[in-house]
Amino acid sequence: MSDQGITERCYCGTVSMSTTRPPITVAFSHCSDCRRWTGNPAPTFAAFDPKDLSAEPALDAPVITNPGVERWNCKHYGSPLAATFEYIPDQTYTPLGLIDQADQLPAEIHCFSKKQLPGLHIMDDATRGIGSTCDALIGTAE
Repeated sequence: MSDQGITERCYCGTVSMSTTRPPITVAFSHCSDCRRWTGNPAPTFAAFDPKDLSAEPALDAPVITNPGVERWNCKHYGSPLAATFEYIPDQTYTPLGLIDQADQLPAEIHCFSKKQLPGLHIMDDATRGIGSTCDALIGTAE
């Protein structure tokens, strides 16, 4: 992480976010919801404590398509900006692709790895878990 912290922005630059704290974790999610939301076959997210993450302008009302899951998108071009999950309290997930320092934040965990697309082969040392990031962080994922 750079000395200036972490900065990120949406595709059009309307929304920018920043933090001076490192992420709690960086994780691939292989679940179909995250793939559909991002349009990415292997979406990767950095998790931050919501108290440490600021957005300019403040994020609008979230989109709620699943109970307990809130997602924010750029109102101009629809870029995914952030997500929170009731079952992972005190963490806000932002897509790694928005982060200016993404090259300094390697993924540590593959969540829902059994749902990884069959033709997708990611060669890394990240832990493979069958559940959520929460499961992996507390040690209940395989």
